[in-house]
Amino acid sequence: MVRVVILGQGYVASVFASGLEKIKAGKMEPYGVPLADELPIKIKDIEIVGSYDVDKAKVGKDLYEVVKAYDPEAPESLKGITVRKGIHLGSLRNLPLEATGLDDEMTLSEAVEHLVSEWKELKPDVFVNVCTTEAFVPFEKKEELEKAIAEDRKDRVTATQVYVYAAAKYAKEVGGAAFVNAIPTLIANDPAFVELAKESNLVIFGDDGATGATPLTADVLAHLAQRNRYVLDIAQFNIGGNQDFLALTDKERNKSKEFTKSSIVKDLLGYDAPHYIKPTGFLEPLGDKKFIAMHIEYVSFNGAHDELVITGRINDSPALAGLLVDLVRLGKIAVEKKAFGTVYEVNAFYMKNPGPKEMPNIPRIIAHEKMRIWAGLKPRWL
Repeated sequence: MVRVVILGQGYVASVFASGLEKIKAGKMEPYGVPLADELPIKIKDIEIVGSYDVDKAKVGKDLYEVVKAYDPEAPESLKGITVRKGIHLGSLRNLPLEATGLDDEMTLSEAVEHLVSEWKELKPDVFVNVCTTEAFVPFEKKEELEKAIAEDRKDRVTATQVYVYAAAKYAKEVGGAAFVNAIPTLIANDPAFVELAKESNLVIFGDDGATGATPLTADVLAHLAQRNRYVLDIAQFNIGGNQDFLALTDKERNKSKEFTKSSIVKDLLGYDAPHYIKPTGFLEPLGDKKFIAMHIEYVSFNGAHDELVITGRINDSPALAGLLVDLVRLGKIAVEKKAFGTVYEVNAFYMKNPGPKEMPNIPRIIAHEKMRIWAGLKPRWL
């Protein structure tokens, strides 16, 4: 059994909860889950035991009712779980939502203790972080993180950073847990959190789930590099109409996302080709089905100039939610392996910016094989 706590009950989390329960009930095939039937821990073994949010309209409501707002066919098996109050630290600023959080009522240290106390009752194995994209500053040193919490520096930390700190305290007390960071805030790439995780029996997967245009761009760039074609320039952008794209209209949040999306270029090509890789806009009528576009110009044999132009419409939240079904099970496996800290073999396949900090992006087909071997599965193409 894998007991899961969700942090941020928005579109991704609600699609994850709904799809998971439908698969467990045999009402839906597990398409979009890379290791659907291959892991020793089965999808039916995943149980959502808790949910946290900071939208005043959601806190205190039944999970079934919240999920139903995103999916009218929400499974009734989600009834009986109350969405609890989390931490926002300004994460909803400039969004048309009223925030309410533990940090409005208590110090950071008190909020951490409150969360740990609740989690000891819920007994989660894995935390899934799908909060709104944040503007953040890495810590680099564990002591600086601990000092910011102790001194109640609410201007210095983000919700995700506090959640990881609390998860580390919880993991240390119960003997192990995993934290899946599916948003751009650097956690698996911040030495402060990796060090904290190693000494606290916490596994960290991150950073920023790779779902749409970014892994596709990585595969195309790897293809060109393998054939020694020289890339002259890359343009890749996404436009969407969900809450996360609205959040990305904030300049500081957009920087966070831009960093994780752009980190692939030099890693895969070996040189930093001129590029524009950004989430570029919010258009409400698009809803969750984002528009992606990619243009890559390169030099081939005898100086020939070629171009690739790719466009698509991708349902944003289901693309990430399907990966989470794997990641929570791999998190439990990592805890059983005592692979505390972060696990590059998992991150390299599932994340845009794989941690730890010194490790590069690699072609996804290679990352897929490394991940399978780490998980104890047979390689598919090696």
